Parts: sequence; C-alpha cells; structure tokens
Amino acid sequence: MGTDEGTFGQLLREARRRGEFTLEALAQASGVSVRAISDMERGKSLPRPATLNELLDALELEGPARRLLVQASIRRTRQVPRQLPPDLAVFRGRASELAGVLGQAEEASGPTGHVVISAIGGMAGVGKTALAVHWAHLVADRFPDGQMYVNLRGFEDARSPLDPGEALGGFLRALGVASNEMPAGTDERTAMFRKRTRDRRMIVLLDNARTAEQVRPLLPASPGCLTIITSRNQLAGLAATDGAALVSLDVWTEAEAVAALSARIGEQRCRAEPAAAAELVGLCGHLPLAVAVVAAQLSAAPMMALSTAVRELRRTEPRLDALSGDDRRADVRAVLAHSYHALTRETAHFFRCLALHPGPAVSAEAAASLAGVELPAARRRLRELTSASLLSRDAVGRYVLHDLLRSYGTELVHQEGDDHLAARARLLDYLRQNAHAANRFLSRSLALPISAPEPGVVQVVIDSREDALDWYAQEDPAFLAVRRSAADPALLRHRLDLTLEWAAYNEVEGRWGEEIGASGGALEAALEIDDPVTINRAGHNLVRALIETGRLQDVDSPLDLVLRHLDRLPVERRARAERDVSWVYLYLERPAEGLRHALDALAVARGLGQREEVGRALTDAAWRLVQLGDHQEAVARCEEAIPILREAGDRRYEAGAWGTIAYAHQDLGNLDAAVSGHRRALEVFEETHDRYNQAEALDNLASALVELGATEEARENWNRAAELFTQLRVARAADMRAKADALL
Repeated sequence: MGTDEGTFGQLLREARRRGEFTLEALAQASGVSVRAISDMERGKSLPRPATLNELLDALELEGPARRLLVQASIRRTRQVPRQLPPDLAVFRGRASELAGVLGQAEEASGPTGHVVISAIGGMAGVGKTALAVHWAHLVADRFPDGQMYVNLRGFEDARSPLDPGEALGGFLRALGVASNEMPAGTDERTAMFRKRTRDRRMIVLLDNARTAEQVRPLLPASPGCLTIITSRNQLAGLAATDGAALVSLDVWTEAEAVAALSARIGEQRCRAEPAAAAELVGLCGHLPLAVAVVAAQLSAAPMMALSTAVRELRRTEPRLDALSGDDRRADVRAVLAHSYHALTRETAHFFRCLALHPGPAVSAEAAASLAGVELPAARRRLRELTSASLLSRDAVGRYVLHDLLRSYGTELVHQEGDDHLAARARLLDYLRQNAHAANRFLSRSLALPISAPEPGVVQVVIDSREDALDWYAQEDPAFLAVRRSAADPALLRHRLDLTLEWAAYNEVEGRWGEEIGASGGALEAALEIDDPVTINRAGHNLVRALIETGRLQDVDSPLDLVLRHLDRLPVERRARAERDVSWVYLYLERPAEGLRHALDALAVARGLGQREEVGRALTDAAWRLVQLGDHQEAVARCEEAIPILREAGDRRYEAGAWGTIAYAHQDLGNLDAAVSGHRRALEVFEETHDRYNQAEALDNLASALVELGATEEARENWNRAAELFTQLRVARAADMRAKADALL
C-alpha cells in the first residue's frame, strides 16, 4: 500500500464515520460504487478528480477538511495524467462509428504503432464528446501512460477559443513541468510537449476545437499516441496535411434514440408504450442532448405516462431555435422547458443564475455567489442540476453549462423578472473580494482598503501563496470573460474595481499584454466616472505594463493623465502616487524628475507622519541620487530608511535599500561591500518569493562581480535573471542574456 493511498484512505474512512455514513449510504449519496469506496479506504486506489468531488460533496465537507482530503488524494509518484471526463454509464448506440474508431485505436496501440489522429465532427448536441470520451475509456488500458483532455472552447457564446499555448500549459503541468520550467511561447511549449510524450503511449482528447490551426500545436508526434478531436467543423485541413481520419456524426437513428431513452428511464416503461417512446424521441429530433434532458425529467417523474409527456411536448410552443431545422418537432427549448419545470423553485432560480455566468465553467463558490446562497446549499443544487442533465462537470470538477442551456436560462431570467444586475454584481464582488484576499500573498504593491462584501458573496479561505495562485487559476477564465463581455453601465464601478485587483495576478504571471488591455479599459472607465484614485491606479498599471513590454514610446499619454490628476488625490494617497511616478521616471532614464517626485513623496509622508511611506520614499530618493552620482547622500538616505523599514516589516523595501547602498559602494569602487550588499538584497527577495526583484538583484550583483573579475559567476547570475524575466514575460530578459553572452 503506497503512502498517498494509505493516508487518503484513512482520512476518507474517518470522514465517512464522522458523517455517520455506511459504505452503502455513501455510495448511494455520491454515485460512487461501494467497491470503489472500499478500495480507496483500504489504500488500494486513489480517486480521479471528478470522483473525489462527488465523494466530498456527498460528505458535505468544506474548508480545511475538504482541502486535507484533496491534498491527500494527489499522487506523488511519476505523473500519469488521468484527465478523461467520466464515461456515461447509459451510453448507447453509435455501433458503426465505434467499430470504425476502435480499429484506429488498434493501429495506435499495436506493436508497430504509429501516430493516429481522429477528428469527430457534427452539430452541437449530437454527442461528439460523449462518443469521444466513451471510445477513450474503452481503449484506455491500451495506453498505459495516461489520458489528457482539454475543452478548446471553439464554439462557446461570448468566448474566444482557448489559446493553444494555454492548453499546452495545462498539459505540461499535468506531465510534471514546474512553473519555473514552463516555456513562454507556444512553439517552445509544443516542442517540450512532444519531447515529454515522445516515449509515451497516451490518449490526447481535444474537445470542441474551432480550427485546424488551433489543434496542430497540441498534436503529439509519438507513435503509439491516439489523438481524438471533436469539432462542429469537419477540420478537413487536418485530413489533408496531418493524416487525420474524419468521423462525421449525425443524430441518432430512432432505434438508437429509443435504446438511449430506455437506458435512462427503464426498458419496462418504454416497452409498455413503444409508440409513445418512438414519438417522444422523434419530438426530440433524435438529438442526444434533447433525449438526455427529457429522459432526466421523466426519471424524476416515474409515474408519468410517456403519452402524457408526448402531449405536453406537442403543446409547448417552440422558443429556442438554435438547433431547429425544417422539422419543428426537434425543438430543444421545449425539451429544456419540460425538464426545467420539474425543478424545485429554489433550484430553478439557481439554474437561471448560473446562466448569467459568462465563463466556460463555474466553480461552486462563484455559483453560490451568483445565486446569493450559502455554499452547502449551492452544492446540493448543483448536484440536482447535474443529475437532471442540465449541468456537466469538467476534468477539475467545475460545472459546465452547455451554450444552448445558457441561452435558454438567460431567456428565463428575463421572463421571470429576476434581478440579473444584483446577481452579476455579486459575481463581480466575489471575484474582487477574493482577489483582494489573495493579493496579500502575491502583490508587491500596497493594497487599498476594500468595502465589506455584498450579502451572499462567498469568501474563500486563502492562507498561503499556493492557495492564492490556485484560486486565481480557478477563476481567471471567469475574469477574462467578465472583462471581455459587453459592459453594463450599472456595473461599471464593479468591473473597474475588479480589474484593478486582478492586476496583481497579471503581474505574477507576467501577462503584460493582457494587463495593457485590462488597465487601458479601466483607465477609460475611471475617466468616465471621474475618480482621481482609480485614474491614478489604472494609469500607473497601464504605464507599468507598457514599460515591461518595452513600449516606452507609448508611455507619455497615460503618464500625462496620471500627472494631471495627482493634485486631486486625497492627501493620504499622495506619497504613494508620487513614488509611483518616480518609479516610472527611473525606467524612462530621467532621474532628476524621478528624484523630484520621490522628495515630494517624502515631504508629504513626513507631514502626515506616515512612517512606512517615509522609509519607502527615502529609499526611492536614494536610488535616484545614485543615478545622479550623489553616492554619499544616497547611502545616508538608505541608512536612515533601513531602521524605519525594519520596524514596519517592509522587507521588500529594506532589500531595496541594501541594494541601493551596494550600488553606491560599487560606483565608489568599494567592490567587496557592493557584492555583500547585493547578496543581502537577493536573499531577502528570494525569501519573499519576489521573482521580479530577484532578477533585478541578480543583474546588479552580476555587474559588481564583473568588476571584481568573477566573470563566470556573473554570467550565471545574468542567465538566472534572464530566466526569471522570461517567466514573467518581461522584455528585459533579452538584455540579461545579451550581458551573459558578452562575457563569453
């Protein structure tokens, strides 16, 4: 029994007993078999993410207890990805299609296996993903090195397709690539992915692709790998240039549709009314999605005659035409309405709120905030909607609402007169409140005070940098969708405040291009509402992003806006704002103007008794003095600042003061003192996980080492600085490499 399996099994058993569940009761509540739970408890296996979520939801575990089991479930041996979504237990039909694709799997897994690519095409809701997942599960044992899955979001309302580089990042992380080893560019990630899978026999399932160009970077080149692609497009280009086999999926035959209905509601029920069963699936247009939804409603009403269901569907006026053809009986909206009206009042409202989420998948916490309900109640309603086939789960356990269901739910919001603005405001506030909490562990900037959360907003427990990054990774797609969706003037302030909080994550991830767009939009909004504080923050964020991407020629306009509104800031904000401007002039190589703003910040801070700001302004002014050649005065300013910064616990600025002293000594020719100071600054930045300033300190240390004649160590430090700037997507990485190469 492995350590991970044993630890998880013990924790699961204890949680089950605390909840007063028998094995049978937990199996019934979660949908996981008794044998599977028993194997887990005895340390014989670990659950897949989707299975784990079902168990934890059934046990109603939250907070630290839930995180403990999640951590214990992580395998720490050689990583073998198991990312396939769960197979449908009621999968039926597709016999001819399966016969064809199983032959392709034989080609890939055989002794002379070669690259096999299969692209499954067809209309929305026709069951492309269901077939692909079922096929992959059938042959998974022939590909012992794992399965990978990604939803490429090729056809989702108000969503752009997933960037191949982002998809590759997820694949590489699943293969054990650490963040600091992750290449920045798509081509480099493709090369690493193909290298990592070169000797593996794997299944790669690329779901919901838009174009061949989106797919090509994600194709493994290894013989023995099976790549399955689904798309509403036929992707003929892949057949022409990459040898893909195309599988065109149509709606079910009547026999297949009736067999699928029988599997869901019981064969006896369909045998009792064969004509009604055939007409019922006909009214669904033999579309798998529609058949599944109406079957879920009938399962919830076991006494309803199929002929009654037929009459109700006939009477329902068609309202959803996204998948309507010439045959008006295939009206998906009518089928959805039939299932929707079987929900409880509370769950029906919850479903409508979910339709307002703009992202491809919604977390339980975001769903609870949208609906304004507590998290345990939200999880119960999510389970009910999943059971009714109105929701599905992705590989990491988030909830996915099909685009047609989203359209239908949005219509219902307006029909029912729901307060959609309040729900959207809660979602934005959920993202903002938790981003603010996460930024305590991520941001190098000082946060502004934040108002209390709106009623009904879930606050996630974030106790570490790892927690912060995990939460951001979970909700980042939602933020991107919120920012890119059409703006409602009533939510302008919410969107603006959220964008300003998210700047910290963009900085940590080095997404400066994304930040230019985000802060540019925020600056326009801040000017519209004429708020000097947000004008200052958004303007500075935009200037920072432009500088980090090397676009110095574009800085003047937003910087001018920041300067014009400085005098309008509340006095308690002035010192910080003046220092921000001083930082900008540092990178524009205008030290005299930078010194003037740093001294203005110092004067304001002294006048208000802001001790921390005094220490920071002294340090900023000292560096500008070094640039201007006044080294002795710079050292004096830093020596005054260091005790203040230590008292305030501002380690980042204390490190900056040591670095400035070191640089001053370097210019004065005191090279041993300079190297010592730079090392001290570097140690602090490493301890505080400040990668940006680590790179800065490495650059400074390398320059001092060169003067000492330690060229090899200097070259190593410049290469390390280049790696850090590359991870952060900072343009200065090229300068670091050039310095290192020059020493050769």
